[in-house]
Amino acid sequence: MAIRPGDRYASLNRRATFDYFIEERLECGMILQGTEVKSLRQGHASINEAHASQMGGEIWLFNCYVPAYKQSRDNHEERRPRKLLLNKKERNKLIGAIKRDGITLIPIGIYFNERGIAKLELGVARGKKKQDKRASEKERDWSRQKSRVMRGES
Repeated sequence: MAIRPGDRYASLNRRATFDYFIEERLECGMILQGTEVKSLRQGHASINEAHASQMGGEIWLFNCYVPAYKQSRDNHEERRPRKLLLNKKERNKLIGAIKRDGITLIPIGIYFNERGIAKLELGVARGKKKQDKRASEKERDWSRQKSRVMRGES
């Protein structure tokens, strides 16, 4: 995952690259309430079980956990669906990808850009099978061993 300088990640989905082949990555905005933004700025969010899907011709983020902001009485729902902000061309492209077999929209990370705006990194993904997961783990272990040997460690 390419972490860009100046971006502060509020939440990362580390299992996304282990469970899915990420074919394409997109940056999109989200419609958030004030207490959600405050809670995200504190880094209290989880997108590990979240996914994006089409509902009513729009793309929505489901099952994203943003806890209630402690210093407020008027809080938001913690797991409410959140509408994603995409332009029409991107939205139609993603809706077409969802309708194809085996394509899933997975949130990879929520971060704040240099202007302080919350953004969602969304991945167009295809699920890995068990043998694919084993192969990627084996490849990762081999690259780790190879780098140790190159550094001169045992």
